[in-house]
Amino acid sequence: MPPQPPMYGAAPVTPMNPSDEKMWATLIHVGGVLGYFLPSLIGYIILKDRGPFIRSHAMTALNFQLTILIVTVVGLALTAIFIGFIVLFAAWILNIVFSIMAALAANRGQFYTYPLTIKFLS
Repeated sequence: MPPQPPMYGAAPVTPMNPSDEKMWATLIHVGGVLGYFLPSLIGYIILKDRGPFIRSHAMTALNFQLTILIVTVVGLALTAIFIGFIVLFAAWILNIVFSIMAALAANRGQFYTYPLTIKFLS
C-alpha cells in the first residue's frame, strides 16, 4: 500500500529563487499603481512565506497602499469643501511616484521603505 499524505496541515512551501522574488516584488509594486491595494494584498497573502525579500516588499507595498486608501477616503470626504480634490490629486501622484521608485529598487534587488506610510503590518 502506498504511503498516504498527511491528513492535516499544508504542503511545505518551497522558497523562490532570487530572480523570481525580484520579479514578483516588482510586479506587486507596479500593481499598486493600477489596482491600489489589491495586488499587494494578494501578493502578501500568497507569497509571504516564499522568501524574506518578497515578504518584505509585499508587506511594505501593502502598508503603503492601505495608507493611500485612507488618504483617498479622507480626500473623498473633503471634496465637499473642495480641498479634497487637492488631496486626491496628491495621493494619486504620490502613489505613482513611490510605487515606481519601489519597483525599481525591487528590480535591482534592494529593499525599499515607502515614506509617509502607516505600519499596519510589521
